[in-house]
Amino acid sequence: MYVSIPDVFYVPVRHLLNNENLFTLAQNSPRQILIGVSLPNQREDRWIMDATAMKKEADSQGATLKIEYFDFDPVKQTQQVAEMIKERVSIIIIVPIDEESTKKLVEDAHAVGIKVISYEAIAINSDINFFIGFNNIRVGELQGRYLTTYVPKGNYILLSGSPKGELFKEGAMEYITPLVLNRSVKIIADKVIEGWIPIDAYTIVSDILNNVTDKIDGVLAPNDATAGAVIAALNEHGLAGITAVTGQDADLAAIKRIVYGTQLMTVFKDSRELAKTAVDTAIKLVNGSVIDVTNDINNGLKNIPSILVNPIAVDKSNIDKTLVDTGIYKKDEIFKRLN
Repeated sequence: MYVSIPDVFYVPVRHLLNNENLFTLAQNSPRQILIGVSLPNQREDRWIMDATAMKKEADSQGATLKIEYFDFDPVKQTQQVAEMIKERVSIIIIVPIDEESTKKLVEDAHAVGIKVISYEAIAINSDINFFIGFNNIRVGELQGRYLTTYVPKGNYILLSGSPKGELFKEGAMEYITPLVLNRSVKIIADKVIEGWIPIDAYTIVSDILNNVTDKIDGVLAPNDATAGAVIAALNEHGLAGITAVTGQDADLAAIKRIVYGTQLMTVFKDSRELAKTAVDTAIKLVNGSVIDVTNDINNGLKNIPSILVNPIAVDKSNIDKTLVDTGIYKKDEIFKRLN
């Protein structure tokens, strides 16, 4: 998976991406559209939700989807997307997993006139036509803002995930660095969690708590899975609910911890909105319609027209509004087995 390069400008721009005139656009609009989609798997709730939302949007606009799941295997993805190209789908939405294979697939698609949208992560050094993803710098900004507001003075542990965690940390440091410079905040440790493995987050924090005498006031945890592991370590030292811990993903377990008071916040990224935007953009690209582009992001090869969907910070005060009212969770799910 690749990380988008944060060369971002928050100015809406209207693009006519295929350089056709309006008469041609009107002629093309009735075209039957078949969208090829390459998603990681059918096991994780995240991707199941994406696929469901994509199908719903495609149905509403009269388009057809061909969804394949590559199980994080670049060879399998290459075979599946090559078959889509052979079938001459109208356009391809791809979650890039390998830089070189994605680059070759895009070249092959373009050779027969098929455009490609990079989804969730931007394909590095690839001649993609469009990028649809979340504003990952904004995710980190929300985490950093909450942490520094709740704990404006004290000792922090900074954790970041790898790969694809650099932008989250960059956003958070916009708020943390000024407090470090004026000596309100002291960084006790700054560690990378390879593979985002929760047990490694637990080990890191446990080792720190066992070997330092400083009180830990806040932990920048990159996502909810690592936050849960951090809180387990804090709990062994009587610090769960005392030390502020951030998160990301709005996992049900994390929402329960927020209600219970052991996790400060999480960040909700509504993949349903991302999926809907991707399918709508794909249809507009095929039809040659005008698209409102919110960003141009450089992927190492060129500036890519992009739409970045903004995340939402979730704490105790807005769980109902952000997650219950929008149908992500039922209220009884959140409060079940809290005691």
